[in-house]
Amino acid sequence: MRIGVMIEAQEGLTWERWFRLAERVESLGLDSLWRSDHFFSLSGHHDRPALECWTSLTALAQRSQRIRFGPLVSPMTFRHPALLARMAAAVDGLSDGRLVLGVGAGWNDSEHAAFGITLPALKERFDRLEEGIAVIKALWSGGTVDFDGRYYPLRGASALPRPIQKPAPPLLIGGDGELRLLRIVAQHADEWNSHAPGPDVYRAKRARLEEHCRAVGRDPNAIHRSWMGGILIGRDRSEVLEKGRWFHSFLGPPAGGSPAAVPEVLRQRHWLVGTPDEVAGQVDAWSAVGVERVMLQWYNLDDLDGLSLLARIGRP
Repeated sequence: MRIGVMIEAQEGLTWERWFRLAERVESLGLDSLWRSDHFFSLSGHHDRPALECWTSLTALAQRSQRIRFGPLVSPMTFRHPALLARMAAAVDGLSDGRLVLGVGAGWNDSEHAAFGITLPALKERFDRLEEGIAVIKALWSGGTVDFDGRYYPLRGASALPRPIQKPAPPLLIGGDGELRLLRIVAQHADEWNSHAPGPDVYRAKRARLEEHCRAVGRDPNAIHRSWMGGILIGRDRSEVLEKGRWFHSFLGPPAGGSPAAVPEVLRQRHWLVGTPDEVAGQVDAWSAVGVERVMLQWYNLDDLDGLSLLARIGRP
């Protein structure tokens, strides 16, 4: 199992924290570093720093040498796909081919309203996601592009230089919607990122994806599979409880939960919770249903020592 770290950047990420985290993730031999693409805190703390996504990825491309990285995920509502294609190609070049481009349809109502960004109805968001992916892939081909899109028409467009990776950077699509989203994954994704609540739910989602793959004539094994979820890990039970109290103060009390109850509440929400050995067993359960990489949400951006525990839970 490959172990990646996922940063909810809208909850306090600064340049200093970003570079410290990147250095530690790389030095520990972890697989990858990911970050959200949001404009402000989603937990109501709008005074928290929220370092802009693609600027931070550009810096990361030059401040790291080995790890894969990318947005998890960039909503198609935030940027025209032609701009996103050019940005991603540039960052891929700076990193010598380590970018994974994660995209999604967009979802947070209050965030879009706050920044004057239109959030269309769900069907249109999926239409825009699918058309935007087509625009990105066409521009990455390196030729001059004429594209008769409903939302993103192009006339004589080109995007040079092309990405370093051939034929293109991997395209990751995040989400679990069984009707439309997983069909888009089946048609277009190199990697599917799920946030299913538990391995049993994931197994059903994967079966639905495989049905879509058969319908569009694609081998399901051509799509890599990853899962994003929360983690509460400590060296021993005492540290797990201590970190639970930190979560209680930082994210707010879980429904009906005291600080001491946080680990159990998060466990019921299908977070990975416990000591490294306990978490390793939980990771094995995800591996058993076909997940190849986990991206673990790391909320305490100053807990660099805690990241070393993640290096102990991977499996070959």
